[in-house]
Amino acid sequence: METPARKPSVTRETDLRASMVVSVTRYHGMSIGTCTIVVYHAQITPVVIILWFLSNIARSVRFEIESGRTKCISEDIKSNSMAVGHYSVINPNDEHPLPESHKLTLRVTSVYGNSYHYADRVQSGQFVFKAVEGGDYMACFFAIDHHPAIKFSVEFDWRSGMAAKDWSNVAKKGSLDAMVVELKKLEDAITSIHEEMFYLRERERDMQQLNNKTNSRMALLSFVSLFVCLSVVGLQVWHLKLFFEKKKLI
Repeated sequence: METPARKPSVTRETDLRASMVVSVTRYHGMSIGTCTIVVYHAQITPVVIILWFLSNIARSVRFEIESGRTKCISEDIKSNSMAVGHYSVINPNDEHPLPESHKLTLRVTSVYGNSYHYADRVQSGQFVFKAVEGGDYMACFFAIDHHPAIKFSVEFDWRSGMAAKDWSNVAKKGSLDAMVVELKKLEDAITSIHEEMFYLRERERDMQQLNNKTNSRMALLSFVSLFVCLSVVGLQVWHLKLFFEKKKLI
């Protein structure tokens, strides 16, 4: 495997881009060809490896919820990204079916309050949607009321972006080898990092604009406050002057 590096461009729009070409001539006697992977900065290679490693780790969470209570989990999802979620109530006793009291209601909403999934009084389910709006999406679980109050565990797996892609189905549909699948995973990880970098740049630019507006408004408010204070001081001096003149003290 050869990894010749191409010199990064010096233009402003592509100053963070470098390229790495991975050539695979033979793998288990099969010709694979050349796979081009775009790396957007030489210094983010450890980040690529870490992200690729973390993408293979299960991201499911398990929590307890009490009847009549609500628990919410948020996920930062970029616009035009896929989101996949699986949830289920954990059976405390495998020898018996889940009781009717172990049911919950789930609603998934966007940062603007738009509903993307709703399930009422269920014990398990899943949802798949494409995020139109970027931001923090909220999944709120509500356990149905029960007297006396009980607690039960819920397992929730929520993936978005590159982690939401089912690589096993990709490999089966395309009849791909393990090496090619891993290269595609790495390519998607690098692409995701590149998009995340530009997304963070946009967020930084928005925050900078908000900071500048806040500073301008604070400066204006300071001048207004100073003008009001000086006006009050002038009115007090004028009032005291009239008072002393009436009393013939000055």
